[in-house]
Amino acid sequence: MAKKYILLKQLSIASNLLDFVNNELLPGTGVTKENFWKGLDKCAHELVPINRKLLEFRENLQKKIDIWHRDKKGEKIDIEEYLNFLINIGYLKKEGKKFQIETKNVDSEISTIAGPQLVVPVMNARYALNAANARWGSLYNALYGTDVIPEADGASRGDKYNPNRGQKVIEYARNVLDANVPLQNGSWKDISEIPKVENGKLNLKLKNPKQFVGYIKNSNNLYSLLFINNKLHIDVRFDPDGTLEIFNPDGNQDKASIHDVILESAITTIVDHEDSIAAVDAADKVHGYRNWLGLMKGDLKYEGEKNTGNKPFNFIRKLNPDREYISPNGNKIKLHGRALMLNRNVGHLMTNPSILLKDGSEIPEGLLDAFITTAAAIHDFKNKKNSRTNSVYIVKPKMHGPDEAAFTDLIFEKVENVLGLKKYTIKIGIMDEERRTTVNLKECIRTVKNRVVFINTGFLDRTGDEMHTSMESGPMIKKGDMKSSKWISAYENNNVDVGLACGFSGIAQIGKGMWAAPDKMADMVNQKINHPKSGANCAWVPSPTAATLHALHYHQINVFSKQKELKNRTPAKLMDILTIPIADRPNWSMEEITKELENNAQGILGYVVRWIDQGVGCSKVPDINNIGLMEDRATLRISSQHIANWLHHGICSKEQVLKTMKKMAKIVDKQNDRDPALKGYASYNRMSDNYEKSIAFKAACELIFHGRYQPSGYTEPILHLNRLLKKI
Repeated sequence: MAKKYILLKQLSIASNLLDFVNNELLPGTGVTKENFWKGLDKCAHELVPINRKLLEFRENLQKKIDIWHRDKKGEKIDIEEYLNFLINIGYLKKEGKKFQIETKNVDSEISTIAGPQLVVPVMNARYALNAANARWGSLYNALYGTDVIPEADGASRGDKYNPNRGQKVIEYARNVLDANVPLQNGSWKDISEIPKVENGKLNLKLKNPKQFVGYIKNSNNLYSLLFINNKLHIDVRFDPDGTLEIFNPDGNQDKASIHDVILESAITTIVDHEDSIAAVDAADKVHGYRNWLGLMKGDLKYEGEKNTGNKPFNFIRKLNPDREYISPNGNKIKLHGRALMLNRNVGHLMTNPSILLKDGSEIPEGLLDAFITTAAAIHDFKNKKNSRTNSVYIVKPKMHGPDEAAFTDLIFEKVENVLGLKKYTIKIGIMDEERRTTVNLKECIRTVKNRVVFINTGFLDRTGDEMHTSMESGPMIKKGDMKSSKWISAYENNNVDVGLACGFSGIAQIGKGMWAAPDKMADMVNQKINHPKSGANCAWVPSPTAATLHALHYHQINVFSKQKELKNRTPAKLMDILTIPIADRPNWSMEEITKELENNAQGILGYVVRWIDQGVGCSKVPDINNIGLMEDRATLRISSQHIANWLHHGICSKEQVLKTMKKMAKIVDKQNDRDPALKGYASYNRMSDNYEKSIAFKAACELIFHGRYQPSGYTEPILHLNRLLKKI
């Protein structure tokens, strides 16, 4: 049996990780295994002391803030005094001179195209492939299969194709074409036959003829018309032979034989090694790294089985090729077939036992991620199917302030040196999801001004950090009231204001957060247009279907024009960002308190039991009303910190919380007993059968009862420890 660890230089490396790096990752990169391990060894031992000091500084700041709030207990917070205090302790940095970012070699998907951004867990190869391929999506399928088309008036979805529903899909799609590729006269609804392209001329008279950019034709049969709007493509597909069954298995009911409208959808995809996965040891890390390597090499595949009626069949999923068309002047056009992929590494806090340092301590997980995910991306430099500029895009989460951003810059420079890459090959995405980063955002950007390509707001983690940072200030408002609090709108606006002031427009992405309800697509279509309206040139979606529907918003809004308008508005106020969302003389009834506790407890348990028992880091978890919501560690951080805060300030008791947790565990058990998403895993372990022996239940309780003492309120330390216990 192979040794668990193999000593190499000053590193003890898990044998499965060593084998993966030496035999799968490095061959073909031009990086020798000797140089890789020597470089990682040297960098790890140089950088770990810096990493530890930064984390100690985080903790020291938090202690000082806790003491300040305790000393002011019962007093109304004087915002000026609070501001000066934060400056004096080094939490708030002095803002420097104006500057513009100087990032070079940025792919157009990031710099000049605005559109949806999909986030996908790296551990699931099928989902990762779907996400990469979500660059193009069927509008017909997205409409037919979701609640965007109401089921009233005989338009139910059902098990078989419904022509009534299909007709509503066709009408909706024709309205989309009218809105985004308008004709000079009349409507797309009036077209009753397949258009013609003769000598590069389209017989449809468009209001803007330049929108027609390509077609696919075989002999005299037209199969596709390609249009462009706001730099996003729309592919209108025809079925001249009446044989296609992609949308309507009963025959083509469209009078012009349009069988689908394909939208350019997920322009970028974040392949996630962080909040949406459960990776606690070398086996988990290798699994994720191998999937990322397959995406970069272009050879990742997934084989599975589908059931259509009573006919199961096997299928193979792989990366889509580029798309080819003929331009009006007769030239060949090739369009990218898949989303530009970024990789979200782990932050600075967590370590991983896959490598032990000379003192026996675990390697910082984010450092390991940087080396391996970058090395994997070198494979793409040859075929350029991901980055056409030979750039590596790494999203870095959970950084606290400029010093930690500068440390990330140092890590990336070290990685570039070891792997023989040009300086600034690695680009950085800054997750503006921690309070100290928000209030110092401009200075964070300054430290990485030559490699930054992305900032975004993460409402969920940002709320968790807001609650933990101000834990001692008083009881927080209800979780549902957070979105309407003063600090939230100021925070969201500040991210855009700072990004525009630093010259992001036309170079880098300004992003907004996730739509967390994948079954509520009608609500998303109505509400998420506010993200491009806010000046964000990307926003997160949970699925390829959501990406296709959210793409409609970027046809309606020219984000880069919107950004020019917003440059002139009054910037968000720092004082508003620092307004703490504590309840003013809380007088909630016991019924209100119970309802809030149950809602939080159900969310915690629903997510934790899957994380601990099945190793599922992100899934659609039923909420207290049985509505499926996408849950990850960010939502868990909010819920656990919220109860911990109310517990600390006497809004509820420990006995009350424990009673609520046991009650909600029974409900979660019932929900999971009938959840088909868990059928592929080992039999579900009910928490309520034995609370004392359920590792998942105990972990969920620890997140609440020890929540005040967790670093920045993060859930990872408790989750990782208990997942490792479960795997023993």
